[in-house]
Amino acid sequence: MTDGALPEIRRWTAEHAAPGDVTLWAPDGLPEFRPGADLAGILAEALTADPHGLTDGDVVVLTSKVLSKTEGRIVPAPTDPEERDALRRQLVEQESVRLVARVNRTLITENRLGIVQAAAGVDGSNVETGELALLPTDPDASAAALAADLRRITGARVAVLVTDTMGRAWRTGQIDMAIGAAGMRVSVGYDGAVDRQGNELLVTDVAVADEVAAAADLVKGKLGARPVAVVRGLGHLLVDDDGNADPATSTDLAGSGSGTVAGSGSSADVPRTARDLVRDGESDLFRLGTAEALAQGRREAVPARRSVRRFSDAPVEPELLAEAVADALTAPAPHHSTPIRFVRVTGQARVRLLDALRADWERDLRADGHTGDVLARRLGRGDILRECPELIVPFVDDASGAHTYPDERRAACEVTMFTVAGGAAVQSLLVALAARGLGSCWIGSTIFAADTTRRELGVPDTWRPLGGVAVGYPAEPVPARAARPAGEAYLTIS
Repeated sequence: MTDGALPEIRRWTAEHAAPGDVTLWAPDGLPEFRPGADLAGILAEALTADPHGLTDGDVVVLTSKVLSKTEGRIVPAPTDPEERDALRRQLVEQESVRLVARVNRTLITENRLGIVQAAAGVDGSNVETGELALLPTDPDASAAALAADLRRITGARVAVLVTDTMGRAWRTGQIDMAIGAAGMRVSVGYDGAVDRQGNELLVTDVAVADEVAAAADLVKGKLGARPVAVVRGLGHLLVDDDGNADPATSTDLAGSGSGTVAGSGSSADVPRTARDLVRDGESDLFRLGTAEALAQGRREAVPARRSVRRFSDAPVEPELLAEAVADALTAPAPHHSTPIRFVRVTGQARVRLLDALRADWERDLRADGHTGDVLARRLGRGDILRECPELIVPFVDDASGAHTYPDERRAACEVTMFTVAGGAAVQSLLVALAARGLGSCWIGSTIFAADTTRRELGVPDTWRPLGGVAVGYPAEPVPARAARPAGEAYLTIS
């Protein structure tokens, strides 16, 4: 992997363009395939009888529906539309390993082959009205078996592609793509190649199997009962079981004249199954649909907040801080009030504040009997507020909406209620910062030196400080928080 998200680009090994003309055709007259049919025998007879014939280097392309039928992946289904749809959804769930996106009634899933497509490939087209089709269980193995059988019957060294129709990210419409392959390179990487202008190619990796699958669909179509096509002129892409260019079909792709694939990399690295084209969920840049990504983000927003104590030197954009504070101010507050204040402390104001706080902390610690290394270690805990790129001091203003009561009990409850509101706002700020990729660490020190904090910052006497928040970009990746149950902290009383 290159960076944990993008698959490694394969080193340049060959030019994928055909050395000459490419010819495509689809034979008419193929029968309706059913479970148990002799697929190789039927195709061998039809393709050799066609005027084009079948020869070394040809690529036989067939729709997955042919294998679904011959391999018994056809499911009886009711003809009633609602009952049929209910069964189809049940089959989609059965064939899926992961829900990627849900758009109205359309489900995009990852199926057992690792392919992301609509409805896990469950399809009701080109089958009887009382049937639904599932994708083949192992189309790569089926392609390999068919290629071997065709060679045994006809003597021709051919590659086989199994295709299915699916949509594409960023584009409307569908095309045929390879979901099974045998006997040919499925992709050609150009990493390290140099173009005519002298530019080194870094990320180009051409999915030639998908290109061939899409081209073959131009002659197969969808309504003409032509589920099989032959592509001629691509013998240079054919390989043997070990990944070497087949000397009976291949011309040297880089002009060396050898019978092996030219360029760098070993034959063992040659991608030659459709599975090699599948990007797994962890490296998929579109692993979730929009709604699902937003839902996951909401679920992960709070646990993603971790205390960060080491920051990089990268400056924090002021607008990000302002946006996070605006989010934090949506926290609930008593009496429809707005008592929370966030103060960004910078420059000499930060130096003066932290120097004064340190003096207070040292006085208190010495009064507690701490000296020497213990004193230095305790004082050092506040260094994060000096070293962080940004410092925000939250306050709750007791004069902004708090009610007054004649008795101490209710007056104390009012203070507690506003303090809780302040805590909610502080937590909201920490979560909002994390959602923007910023690290933070809440330090409670200003609570123990409220008068000093107010004096140094010049804020009203009714403002109660609620600690300090160190903010910055984390110096290293923040590990995910291990999930843990609420346990004894969550009680039900009835």
